[in-house]
Amino acid sequence: MTPAQLGHLAMLLFSLLVAGSFALGALVANEIAPLALNAVRFWIAAAVIGLAVFMTTGLPAGATKAPWRYIALAGFFTTYFVLMFEGLKTAPPVSAAAVFTLTPILSAGFGWLILRQVLTPRMGLALAIGAAGAVWVIFRADLQAILQFRVGQGEVIYFWGCVAHAIYTPLVRKLNRGEPAIVFTFGVLLAGAVMLTIIGWRDLQSTDWGNLPALVWITILYTAIFASAATFVLLQFATLRLPSAKVMAYTYLTPSWVIVWTLLLGSTAPPALVLAGVGLTVIALILLLKNEED
Repeated sequence: MTPAQLGHLAMLLFSLLVAGSFALGALVANEIAPLALNAVRFWIAAAVIGLAVFMTTGLPAGATKAPWRYIALAGFFTTYFVLMFEGLKTAPPVSAAAVFTLTPILSAGFGWLILRQVLTPRMGLALAIGAAGAVWVIFRADLQAILQFRVGQGEVIYFWGCVAHAIYTPLVRKLNRGEPAIVFTFGVLLAGAVMLTIIGWRDLQSTDWGNLPALVWITILYTAIFASAATFVLLQFATLRLPSAKVMAYTYLTPSWVIVWTLLLGSTAPPALVLAGVGLTVIALILLLKNEED
């Protein structure tokens, strides 16, 4: 396989693993406080990435300078994950995944504000189509709900998490001072773990860890190892082999993969009209995967 083909394969696996966190998260969101779940998840992810750092690049001398950068980024990063699980208490996983597909267009806006990055016309069209598909799914294919802006509370909560994620993305580039990506990620995860432990200490203490359902522990381990550590490696692998627009395009596969996950976990498929919105996100993916000169 060519390097580009390997990059696409990595991003296919990336989108599949990310989708799993929506499907599993929706099943356990009401079993454990989001702050407690994410505190443990961040510590595990930090340990995995930290081990990878010390086995590969090591910790450069300058990496510990200006630690406020990691704290600032962790604030946005942890906000995203806590609000994701808070939103999944009531939002169906496919709808939450559709909200997630709004992240690229939000990131484009914050990318312009923070880095003055400019979208190409094709990327702008693709993001608009993807956003339209996301809105259609979020409102359950109900035109009246769209016109009256009747959106579920869970989707609203998670949307603000996606805003935090969209700010986080350009801020990483803005605040990075040449540290290797894996080292920078370790700093953010470690800061996030400490932050979540402090803020969520009461939830951590009140959680009956010994009597949690097995599925909660499966979700914690899955989100820490596969939806955090593994996806980081896949994302870094792909960004070295594909243009950033093509990497970003795979976000739009998430609702489709979530449907597959939910079917495998025993849920029913969304109505056909809702699937039309998922189809629009796939069209957005195809547009973003095309070369600008095509």
